[in-house]
Amino acid sequence: MTASLAGKPRKVVPKILAVIHADGCTGCEACLEICPVDCIFKVAGEDHPRLQAFCDIDLDRCIGCQHCRQICPRDAIEMVPTPEIAGHVAAKGGPPRYVDETWDALVDQARRNAEEYLAKKHR
Repeated sequence: MTASLAGKPRKVVPKILAVIHADGCTGCEACLEICPVDCIFKVAGEDHPRLQAFCDIDLDRCIGCQHCRQICPRDAIEMVPTPEIAGHVAAKGGPPRYVDETWDALVDQARRNAEEYLAKKHR
């Protein structure tokens, strides 16, 4: 699903996670460059890969720091409470082929993060 990312996985699931709404993202990479944990990656467009690119987030690495949301010039990034992340990931949009190919992995990753967060919160 995602490109190979450098660095170590995070130790604790944060209470908020970032979601990039693909329809608002221009692929400018401002978020990609500021992310302290390299959890953002670029996705090529379907018909014109260089012109229709957008960014997406590896939720297993996101630490909820909000740097990406603060720097996004298009306000395409939303910080979402972790227990609600699956619904937001399901509604974020994107090129149909990308959504079809990654749907299960994206939603499963979101659900897994929400479940892990809730399990640790209730200990």
